[in-house]
Order: sequence, then C-alpha cells, then structure tokens
Amino acid sequence: MTTETRFAQFHFLTSYPAALINRDDVGFAKRVPFGGAVRTRVSSQCLKRHWRTYAGENSLWEIPDASASVRSRRTFDEFVYRPLVAHGVSEPLAHAASEGLMKLMLGRSDKAEAASQKKRKDSTEERSGPRSEQVTVLGRPELDYLLAQARELCAAVTDPAKIAAAIDKHFDRNQKENLRALKLGAGLDAAMFGRMITGDILARCDAAVHVAHAFTAHSEETESDYFSAVDDLLKSGENEELGSGHIGTVELTSGLFYGYVVIDLPLLIRNLSGDGALAARVIERMVHIIATVSPAAKLGSTAAYAHAGMFLVEKGSSQPRTLANAFLRPASARTDLLSNAYQAFAAHVADLDRAYGRNQRRFLAVSHADCLAPALGADERLASIAELARWTAEGIGSAT
Repeated sequence: MTTETRFAQFHFLTSYPAALINRDDVGFAKRVPFGGAVRTRVSSQCLKRHWRTYAGENSLWEIPDASASVRSRRTFDEFVYRPLVAHGVSEPLAHAASEGLMKLMLGRSDKAEAASQKKRKDSTEERSGPRSEQVTVLGRPELDYLLAQARELCAAVTDPAKIAAAIDKHFDRNQKENLRALKLGAGLDAAMFGRMITGDILARCDAAVHVAHAFTAHSEETESDYFSAVDDLLKSGENEELGSGHIGTVELTSGLFYGYVVIDLPLLIRNLSGDGALAARVIERMVHIIATVSPAAKLGSTAAYAHAGMFLVEKGSSQPRTLANAFLRPASARTDLLSNAYQAFAAHVADLDRAYGRNQRRFLAVSHADCLAPALGADERLASIAELARWTAEGIGSAT
C-alpha cells in the first residue's frame, strides 16, 4: 500500500434555493442543532440512496460488469420462489425451497419461523414466496447461484417436507466456499456502503464509504409556502364556487450545505475482491456523482437541482477528520453568505494544517476562489470536475 492513499476525503459546499431536500416523518425539513443554532439537514441515508440509484452520465452502473445489490424483504420471493414456479416447480415445493435457503443464508429464529407458519395458515401467503424479517442486501451473483442450487434441489426432492434436510445436506463446505468465492457476489453498492448479514455463510461487508449528514453552514432559513390546486372543472352554480380543489402549506428551505464523505481505499479494494482498477473507476465516478446528483423531495414543484460550488478532495494516510467545525459558528448572511462561508472554511483548513500537517489535495471552486486563499492555493485548484475526478483516482489501484 502506498501511504499517500489510505483514505480519500471529500468536502463539498452546495447551495439550494427554495427547496425541501429531505423531509422528516411529518413532512418538515430535517434539522440538527450545531454550534448553538438549528441547521437544515440532509441525512446520510438520503444522500447514499440517491447516489446509489443514480442512472445518468457517470453513474456507477456504466462500469462494465458492475451489478447492483438487491435491498428488500422480498428478495427470495422475487429471485428464487417465482423463477422456480415459472420453471414448473409446484408452489409448495418452491416455497419450501426458497424459505429453506433464506433461513440457511440469513438465519432465522424459531419464534420468527413459528410466526411465519401461522401467517401462511391464516392467509394466502403460500401463493407467494417468503419474506425476510428485515431488509436484506444480496448481490445478483449470489441470487443467481442460489436459484441454480434451488433448481437442483427441487429436481432431486419432490416432497416439501424433506426439502429442509436436503438443503442442509446439499450445502456442504464446498458449496459454502463456492458461494463465498463469487467475485463481487454482494454487489457493487454493498461493497461500497456495506451490508450486515446475520447468517454465517454469506460474506459480511463493512462499509468502505462513510457519509456524514449534510447541514447548512448557517442557521436554518425556512418559509411556509401556501399553495392551492385549482379544479379546472369546478363551475359556479347554486352549490359550487369557483376556486381551489385543494389548499395546503409546505415548508421550503434554502441553504448552503456542507457535506463530507470518507472512503477507506484498502477496504474498498478488498470488498471488490482485490480489483484496484475497479476501485479507481468507482472513485472517479463518485466524485462526479457527489458533486452533481441532487437529493431532493418535491422536485416537481421546486426543481431543486444544483451542483457543488466548491469541492475539495484530500488523499492521505492520516486519520480522517471532518471540516464541519469551520461552521461551528454559523456563517453570516450579511453582505455575502458565500464569501463568509468560504473564508471560514479556509481559515479552519489553515488552522488544522498548522496543528496536524496537510494531506495531498485538490479542489474545484466555481466562484469566489480568492476567498479560499491562502489555505487552498492556486496550484491546488483544478478547472473542472473531470480533472478533479481523474486526480482523485490516480494511484488508487495501489492502495491494497
């Protein structure tokens, strides 16, 4: 491993006007108190979901042979049970096989097993496949392998009552090792964002990509938006009046959000079965995705699409550290919020450099680059996100 590439850290500032980027359980913008002030927040789960499912230019799924993980409680229903039935296996046998495999792969308590059997007796669940107790993350290579094994079992055993014993016998040490040895078996996004498996057969993946909750560099700025939906067919008459078919309010916010991502490069390469070249392609695309993909609710009424105005990448071997404390004191909106935020950010970077030293770094600034000096020098500034992405990916393959 080259000591310069133990971690890659991404820091970015993105401005959104009149938006509702991430809602809580009652429909309001998510918030977090920080530095004695309430800030608007975007959860890390929201960010990862949008980055993981993005399908446009520079998406992860343009990488050759990249396969997405399946995140669902209905995975064994969709990818084992239903294909077995479509292949001519009887529904009871297909259900027993898919449920037996799910129990073997994920583990299942006796209490959950009893509840599942009672539910099938009391409903029509026998017509569908089993569901896991919680959302699980499985890769398509793993599911394809399990389906192939399920077909073999169903061809050899015709009695649903005997399928569980057949599964235990079939999955000997060699079969389990074959499953563990599948290249990228858990899927690319599981290799990046991790998965927790309760069983002892499938490989567990620790998350190599660590994502912080994004928050505004300043105190929250919010407005209650009154809106109405006009009923085009509503006519004036004895019992009707011209006007709205619906009236409501929604919270809108605006803000300059600080975001922070850390990637453990050796762990990512290990999760990708040692493929350093693939890790480099992933890193390069992640720079594009983080800088340009907007996570936002209410897109139809706010068009909350924005690109990062400032994006800083650091590469090094030292323990990562957030730069969020640059905004421990909320940036002032007086005169020029962007300049004030950039100056606070640069001052904090300079303070940390003096105290702890500095990593390799490059940055992109759409405007106000002079406010980042002298902490971020002109020789560290790149002209485009493509240049920044390429620089970030350089040497990644050697971080093993």
